[in-house]
Amino acid sequence: MGLYRIRVSTGASLYAGSNNQVQLWLVGQHGEAALGKRLWPARGKGPGAGDEVRFPCYRWVEGNGVLSLPEGTGRTVGEDPQGLFQKHREEELEERRKLYRWGNWKDGLILNMAGAKLYDLPVDERFLEDKRVDFEVSLAKGLADLAIKDSLNVLTCWKDLDDFNRIFWCGQSKLAERVRDSWKEDALFGYQFLNGANPVVLRRSAHLPARLVFPPGMEELQAQLEKELEGGTLFEADFSLLDGIKANVILCSQQHLAAPLVMLKLQPDGKLLPMVIQLQLPRTGSPPPPLFLPTDPPMAWLLAKCWVRSSDFQLHELQSHLLRGHLMAEVIVVATMRCLPSIHPIFKLIIPHLRYTLEINVRARTGLVSDMGIFDQIMSTGGGGHVQLLKQAGAFLTYSSFCPPDDLADRGLLGVKSSFYAQDALRLWEIIYRYVEGIVSLHYKTDVAVKDDPELQTWCREITEIGLQGAQDRGFPVSLQARDQVCHFVTMCIFTCTGQHASVHLGQLDWYSWVPNAPCTMRLPPPATKDATLETVMATLPNFHQASLQMSITWQLGRRQPVMVAVGQHEEEYFSGPEPKAVLKKFREELAALDKEIEIRNAKLDMPYEYLRPSVVENSVAI
Repeated sequence: MGLYRIRVSTGASLYAGSNNQVQLWLVGQHGEAALGKRLWPARGKGPGAGDEVRFPCYRWVEGNGVLSLPEGTGRTVGEDPQGLFQKHREEELEERRKLYRWGNWKDGLILNMAGAKLYDLPVDERFLEDKRVDFEVSLAKGLADLAIKDSLNVLTCWKDLDDFNRIFWCGQSKLAERVRDSWKEDALFGYQFLNGANPVVLRRSAHLPARLVFPPGMEELQAQLEKELEGGTLFEADFSLLDGIKANVILCSQQHLAAPLVMLKLQPDGKLLPMVIQLQLPRTGSPPPPLFLPTDPPMAWLLAKCWVRSSDFQLHELQSHLLRGHLMAEVIVVATMRCLPSIHPIFKLIIPHLRYTLEINVRARTGLVSDMGIFDQIMSTGGGGHVQLLKQAGAFLTYSSFCPPDDLADRGLLGVKSSFYAQDALRLWEIIYRYVEGIVSLHYKTDVAVKDDPELQTWCREITEIGLQGAQDRGFPVSLQARDQVCHFVTMCIFTCTGQHASVHLGQLDWYSWVPNAPCTMRLPPPATKDATLETVMATLPNFHQASLQMSITWQLGRRQPVMVAVGQHEEEYFSGPEPKAVLKKFREELAALDKEIEIRNAKLDMPYEYLRPSVVENSVAI
């Protein structure tokens, strides 16, 4: 007769634990064993080691219903030929589909989780107490500091670029202080396209852009550009997506937008330097827009660069960060919860990377991009332009652009030694891919096993056809036919929720704290001449209240989060058995090795690139 030792434990977070007793029934082939003793759950203590069978829950237990927990070994439908778990799978998904319903925040956008308020979310998607307290306390602190700055600056003059020091928070970031001191330099301006807060716009030029019209007398510039083009050292950053977007009106004051084009050259020493800036697209019947050059009067050139930085700020926050990071991750969350039961190996693989995403996104929709939210108060794309931009940016949500090997090749950044973003993104992608491949190979021995998994196919189709609103036209698969396709697709999902979000999130405090380097709005139209003065620049850049609010939000969202889980370091053991645990162990070892390599490299750099170090990349889109 067997001897069974049974342990019951709860989570260690605040409000976890229970004073209730747990009653268990042990039923075998010959009947039910008599278990008289009831168990008291141990708080925060996991089961012991050894030969054991685990029944993981990892969710809040509420109410008085029956909670059915399968043993923790991942199983596809094909790995359960007798259908022992089929009823559990079906009932779990049926219940989940009631809780996780597709919503549509704005017509024309990819879908989101239904529910407009935090309390509409399932309890499992809410911040735990430590996260909630940290988030709300830091928000209150930021707003309090904003009120102090406003009161101190309301009656003072705001006439010189150094006046932005009055709202600059020293000591928060050494790199932010470096930006403050060097933001006017062309080398720092160019560096940001490679390794700044938004490294996904730059691409190597295949030809001179059609929009780049050279006025008479610019033949020498054209020849210089063509020479760089022939040498493969000409790059461009095109912000045409902003063309035609309606600019905001803030407190009855019209704000302004531009749609710049920047042409840059890559020098042998790795520096990326701007060669020419065009602020607007040419219009039929109108003179060609002026081309701004490094040899122009200093204030004219500085103002042109400020316009580029402001445009980059708009695209970064809306397209690169919100749409391609947060909203894309939300599609993955909702589809996963609706289509994959907790026993499915892909669910177990991906679930750690979906933590807190729904709550942070609801907070964004109710505080940042809502009517009268932060965007409406300070952003030149606020007041409806931000929604218009998000809709137009949807056309650029291609499958290849979410996969660094394809995206970096398409943008011509492979082999650019000074693009640390490209190097680190590629390495992190490869490590995640090997991790995914290790788990997939345990559960899908053939391509036929992939094709015959109905839950996997439904999940893939739900993401592409429903969540992304028919993205098969942009390369997303509607089915997965082979093991390598599964690995690629799941790696895309995990990388999007980890490395890609980190690469466009972590740099905000460093690069956006010094407001002239990333103006949230521009208060005068783009210049049509080159006679700019300091007064022109100051009248164009954000006023002190707009700048203070940008600084406060940048600090709250961009600061290093004290409550975070680094990629791959989640405590929950969703898989049982030695084989998947060995795969996870190898994953963590490779992440640690990459982290050390980046640390060694950064020690030799004048400006270290940290945003894809595994130790600072969060395991999910949680902020």
